Amino acid sequence: MKGWRVGLIVNMKKNVQLDVDAPPDALAEYDSPATVLALEEALSAGGHEVVRLEGDETLLDSVRNASPEICFNIAEGLRGDAREAQVPAVLEMLGIPYTGSKVLGHAISLDKTATKRIWRDSGLPTGPFQTFFHGNEPLDPGLTFPLFVKPVHEGTGMGINNNSIVDNPKALKRQVRWVIETYHQPALVEEFLPGREFTVGLIGNRIKPGEARWNGLYDQNGYHLFPILEIDSYVGVGNGLYNTDAKSYNPGEKEAPLYMCPAEIPIQLERELKQLTVAAFEAIGALDFSRVDFRLGRDGRPYLMEINTLPGLNPVISDICIMAETEGVAYNHLINEILYLAVERYEKEGKALEGFTARIVDPAYQSVPVTTLKPEWRVNNEI
Repeated sequence: MKGWRVGLIVNMKKNVQLDVDAPPDALAEYDSPATVLALEEALSAGGHEVVRLEGDETLLDSVRNASPEICFNIAEGLRGDAREAQVPAVLEMLGIPYTGSKVLGHAISLDKTATKRIWRDSGLPTGPFQTFFHGNEPLDPGLTFPLFVKPVHEGTGMGINNNSIVDNPKALKRQVRWVIETYHQPALVEEFLPGREFTVGLIGNRIKPGEARWNGLYDQNGYHLFPILEIDSYVGVGNGLYNTDAKSYNPGEKEAPLYMCPAEIPIQLERELKQLTVAAFEAIGALDFSRVDFRLGRDGRPYLMEINTLPGLNPVISDICIMAETEGVAYNHLINEILYLAVERYEKEGKALEGFTARIVDPAYQSVPVTTLKPEWRVNNEI
């Protein structure tokens, strides 16, 4: 059965040129060779021809020359306050289908302030916050110490260190100015949430009542939510912070956080976290797949922290892959499900890809084997 020509659009660490004053964690969000190789093999296992494309200034020409039928986008973008929206914008302009959220969804998710405003205005629980643009703004009287300080436009725990939790005005001013000067962007100040930390991954898109998908993985609303992952960052190097340093260790390594999946929580809390995940996903217009982060507050209730519309897809260390593996969803299956969800969306818009209906009922697809980490995926000890 004929597969599709898939453009795998990436930003590999080795190809990103940093400014001379870039912070030490500037490359944290970009992908390693191992991740890209794993994705190529997963898509190939689904029967597709894969063409790797770099999501940089050459993309406008390279993607037209490659002529993909659809793109699998994991590119983080290179610069600017909405860099994750750059590749979707190019593909939208060219009329090329692609996986994941569209331009606005990615732009919103990378702006933590905009995301929290939308969630707050949608009636979803997110902690009190304030954005500092200059560093000398008066503190909102509704915020009380301790507070948490981080960059507005970064992910993967960037800009979070042992000074991020502040308990007095002097420490607040110092950390806010450090974020602004180091990352050249505003600082988000939030009420510190001291409780347990969870992350919830989902794949899917909302379907109409009575509609069904190609397998039983999805619920009546069109979503599949993976087992909830709890992260104990007080274990390992994080010292209570799930930051870039903590995320640089493989699960199970000495300095890694403790990953517990499925999290041992009451069924009611599990239901609430999953319901909030779908609501948070839909509130910003996300598509196909995402990961939503929570912490419990002093009152023991869950509060939305962030949504990642481009969650990492490394088969070994990425949170959503850990969740899928816990449930028994093979890595190849996960990746091809994301692809099929995008194809389904475009089919509903009248932009069908040849062979979609035939492929989704193919028994060979339904039994795609589990992908394990192969020696060649480890490049310079990096996965």
